[in-house]
Amino acid sequence: MAARPLVARQPNERLQALIQEAGCSNAGLARRVNMCGAEHGLDLRYDKTSVARWLRGQQPRGRAPGIIAEALGRKLGRTVTIDEIGMANGKNLASGVGLQFSPTVLGAIEQVCELWRSDVGRRDFLSGSTVAASALVEPSRDWLITGTDTQVARTAGAKVGRSDVAAVRATTDALIELDHRYGSGHVRPVVVHYLNSVVSGLLAGSYRESVGRELFAAVARLTELAGYMAVDTGQSGLAQRYYIQALRLAQAAGDRGYGGYVLAASMSHLAAQLGNPREIAQLAKAAQEGARGQVPPRAESLFLAAEARGHALLGDGRACQVAAGRALDAMERAVGSGGESGDEPVWIRHFDHAYLADELAHCHRDLGQAEPARRRAEEALAGHPEGRVRRRAIGLLLLATSLVQQREVEQACHTGTQAVELLGSLRSNRGVEYLDDFQQRLEPYRDEPVVREFGARLEVQAA
Repeated sequence: MAARPLVARQPNERLQALIQEAGCSNAGLARRVNMCGAEHGLDLRYDKTSVARWLRGQQPRGRAPGIIAEALGRKLGRTVTIDEIGMANGKNLASGVGLQFSPTVLGAIEQVCELWRSDVGRRDFLSGSTVAASALVEPSRDWLITGTDTQVARTAGAKVGRSDVAAVRATTDALIELDHRYGSGHVRPVVVHYLNSVVSGLLAGSYRESVGRELFAAVARLTELAGYMAVDTGQSGLAQRYYIQALRLAQAAGDRGYGGYVLAASMSHLAAQLGNPREIAQLAKAAQEGARGQVPPRAESLFLAAEARGHALLGDGRACQVAAGRALDAMERAVGSGGESGDEPVWIRHFDHAYLADELAHCHRDLGQAEPARRRAEEALAGHPEGRVRRRAIGLLLLATSLVQQREVEQACHTGTQAVELLGSLRSNRGVEYLDDFQQRLEPYRDEPVVREFGARLEVQAA
């Protein structure tokens, strides 16, 4: 894409400072900008040389400056304006859309439908918004103290039946499979348009009480999926809004178990990604308390594993060990009680020994326990089927990280190369984040030939 110089061709010190703050290489930023542009329908082909030109004062035309700002904002976990990157005057908008845990069912419908409309419209205040830890924890408190809605039935609008609910469930299952295999960058626009164009109409229709509860449960699950996909496309502030609304929809469904899942599997993982370990443990404990006695052992295992992640990030090895042990015990009870026969809620069936091992590998990694991290990462990889492409890529990078921690650098790079091959078929910001973390851990060994070769391979792919 052609570029035009800034006035007097002055070096872009603002952009340089932000790149340093984000810990990005020039090639890494180019890769992120290209990925972000693809999500906006742009075929960008920037490389490290392009970034070097921007740093010398050239400015790309069209929408590119906004894409650059968005890509850096995703890496930094906060809003970055075009002005901050030294390319134009930017505006930041703020909105409470999607951040409220509505006290009424009607308010919940209005809130979530407005969120979908705003997302389809690509409102800047959604994609660029940051996450406040309190905005994650406060809805969990509302959920804990609020009883199930007494009535959700509606009499206005087109009639909604169980076949409509079944269609939403089947669509969700298909989208989950595509997301696992190809990454959210390919799938999320489809999810959001489906929510806005089809599902919003169902919520506004007429349905009797039992159908309404089932509808809210199905929509809660799809809304949570859209939130996860926002995480996987680097839009944490948007994910926060989807998770809050998924929690509220689960409340309308009368499903305390799934509400706990949103807290422990979604909100707590978002807090982990953003480096808020205290909130991770709080959200996981809220899930345990609010869904006590209403979830199967497999869900208990997930809730406890989430708590263990929080303790690990806080450096509390003892508390982590206790929570992890209880998570393993709960998983054994799940298997022993025949939980794998498919009689559990659909939203928890995926959480198996491989997923639990994955969670525990993160715990050991964060506590600096390289050998246990390695064993758990290997266990996870042995259990994840080939269709879980993103999860396998992340597992390989977890394994590679544990190998670096053990100073087995050559094997780490070999394992990292396997992960890079899988990431080549994905459009996943989470995968990129794990790859960036792995590269930073290789930095002390940057002069070793195998590390230079690994870096060169990444440079070629980014070009």
